[in-house]
Amino acid sequence: MKLKRLGGTVAHATAAMGVLWAVHAHAELGGAPMSPPADDQAATVRALQRAMRSADGVQPSTAAYTVREITLGSGTVIHEYTSAAGSVFGLAWHGPTMPDLASLLGSYFPQYTAGVQAAHQARGWRAPVAVETSGLVIRTGGHMGAFSGQAWLPSALPAGVAGTDIQ
Repeated sequence: MKLKRLGGTVAHATAAMGVLWAVHAHAELGGAPMSPPADDQAATVRALQRAMRSADGVQPSTAAYTVREITLGSGTVIHEYTSAAGSVFGLAWHGPTMPDLASLLGSYFPQYTAGVQAAHQARGWRAPVAVETSGLVIRTGGHMGAFSGQAWLPSALPAGVAGTDIQ
């Protein structure tokens, strides 16, 4: 009997550690870039430097931002937009499952949940959700097996980058 309880306790502790570890595996909007898990939960990570071209077509020597593409083990792809200063200013995702938005949005998650509640009261539960304030834009939609969304901080967008560039 004691062994059975101990096994359950160990299982709960292991699950809790897994949840805590998963939270730290994601980027946080306005925070540091994602550190993907070391195991197969993150299938691929690809980084692309993006720089804005000037009107004469000359590309500056330093990138205005970096886009990292992270493919989770679930098949969901996250695009993480990081400024030259190292702060995540935008996220986009698409795939068969929703990513953990509480982890991705970090301190902005309460604003998102409040916006979702207001949108559902106004339009019902079956419409895509858009939360747009002066400091935060989050758009989510899709259906079972095909979810997508974008989130960005308008005030943190680098010069020449629009919210529609977060894809």
